[in-house]
Amino acid sequence: MFTGHKLPLTLAFFALVAVAFGVGCKGFFLKPTLTSIVISPTSPQVNAGNQITLQAFGTFDDGTRQQVRNGVSWSSASTDVATINPNSGVLTGIAPGSSLITADAQGLEGSATATVLLTGVNTIKVSPTTGAVTVGGSPFVFTFTASNGQTTVNITSDNGGILTITPSSTEVTCTADDNLGQEDCSATTNAQTGNYQISMSYNGSSAQPAVATLTVNPQ
Repeated sequence: MFTGHKLPLTLAFFALVAVAFGVGCKGFFLKPTLTSIVISPTSPQVNAGNQITLQAFGTFDDGTRQQVRNGVSWSSASTDVATINPNSGVLTGIAPGSSLITADAQGLEGSATATVLLTGVNTIKVSPTTGAVTVGGSPFVFTFTASNGQTTVNITSDNGGILTITPSSTEVTCTADDNLGQEDCSATTNAQTGNYQISMSYNGSSAQPAVATLTVNPQ
């Protein structure tokens, strides 16, 4: 039991220990450092005239991952397609197409390609309707379009189109070229010869898919 002048001395000693411990903790428990940023959703889609809110998630040097809520700056590469509030991350669809969206925080950047969809699509077409390639040869180009009766846009599997190859094959593929609005379809040297259906529908539309026939010939 502490008595007399020993009690104040003892209390002072414990107070000094508490202060030292607090200072030590501040130096020991360092704030994690942000190492990378990703945008969620990773492939945002929005109808023309509508809005969605994007979020930035950060990975830190201690392995944790959480939403970055403060200090994030947003931008859109193609403001004629989509705009984004630089502070809130609210994305607005302006016209059908795609735009690169960037989130910047603490000197780090994360990006995602946003797709603005044409609403009310009732017709999907393809030109030409037939094409041919040789195994291992140059690709054949199909151009798909979607229309709502007022606006017609080129669509690919990267900007709202949903492409299906029948019969399914990893050797017969179509690659989207968004700059030209076309699908480049080709067959590897291991592809089976014969006819393949290249079908394109459109996200959110019940319109009849456009179907083309690709013939794969031997070398």
